[in-house]
Amino acid sequence: MINYSILKIKKNKNIKKIIINIMFMFIVSCNNYDSSKGQQYKIKLIKNFTETKKIDISTQLINQKEFVKQLEKIKKFSPNLYLKNLYLYNNIKKWLKISDINQLSKFGIKTFQMKGIDNYGNVKITGYYTPVIKASKIKKDNFIYPIYRTPSTLNKYQILPQRKDIYNGVLKKKYILAYSNSLIDNFIMEIQGSGFIDYGKKKSLTFFSYSKKNNWPYTSIGKILIKRGEINKSNISMESIKYWCNHHTNREVRQLLEENKSFVFFEETKKKEVFGSSSVPLIEKSAIAVDHSIIKNGSILLVQIPLLNSKGVFINKYEMRLLIALDVGGMIKGQHFDYYQGIGKQAGMQAGFYNHYGYAWILTTNLIK
Repeated sequence: MINYSILKIKKNKNIKKIIINIMFMFIVSCNNYDSSKGQQYKIKLIKNFTETKKIDISTQLINQKEFVKQLEKIKKFSPNLYLKNLYLYNNIKKWLKISDINQLSKFGIKTFQMKGIDNYGNVKITGYYTPVIKASKIKKDNFIYPIYRTPSTLNKYQILPQRKDIYNGVLKKKYILAYSNSLIDNFIMEIQGSGFIDYGKKKSLTFFSYSKKNNWPYTSIGKILIKRGEINKSNISMESIKYWCNHHTNREVRQLLEENKSFVFFEETKKKEVFGSSSVPLIEKSAIAVDHSIIKNGSILLVQIPLLNSKGVFINKYEMRLLIALDVGGMIKGQHFDYYQGIGKQAGMQAGFYNHYGYAWILTTNLIK
């Protein structure tokens, strides 16, 4: 026999939920809130970090194995950093056996939500990766674009040249590490901060690490292309910028890049893994670059990552990951971090898509002020 009274109650509850959702959508639209990049507008936060007793999320953690692997890299390559955070790291490894987000406190772990860029918890999430650049030790054929090491200066106050002057050949040839076949690839490696160099002929890849900047101001070429109307703001990504470059003349590409006076120099190394600023190899999708003025090196964050489709569009779903702060970035300031995607073309495509927002909680055994 069908219990119509129960069905009526369930129906009323469903109607109530629909009305609440419609009201929330109305409030959001009235306040010009945007959720297309993963933004959420639930609770307003005042402090940089607000202690959270209960995280109202049922999504399960998905990167336990990769996270433990990243911890092992810290233990091997930076013992001091590992020992500094030993109590927290050990407690989190114990907690991982159950991975219930709302059981963290039982392992002596406190959660502090970041306020985000808008005081609604929306932390900006961009992506970065390690490119693989084809190059030659000598200038030949179409390998004509120099990759430079840091030039020696007479004193620490001497100003290094800006990008346009470097492109015009102001630096001596002895500072050239290699020649690539793509000016935009060199530029992308500068943005990412490091890269693997492929000299071909089945030679092992050579890791070029970040050395120094010329300290001229940074200008976003993406914003320039948006302002010109060349690329729509909603479509801007590293892939769309590279597509633009591949469909314009070398002169036009060079003129665009020269509008960014900032320039990065590299150092040739014998490293076989990708190292961040903390001198620890990075595991893809388990490490982030942060602003060290608000997040300490070695900190662990629980992050709600927005999921994107193959075209980089947010699909209104999230995944939960544990990420470790092991790197820094010149453009990473405040409530913003760069999410490491890995090595190569596919990682680069995914990294280029990320310009989104997610909730983030710092995990700690000590009070954050």
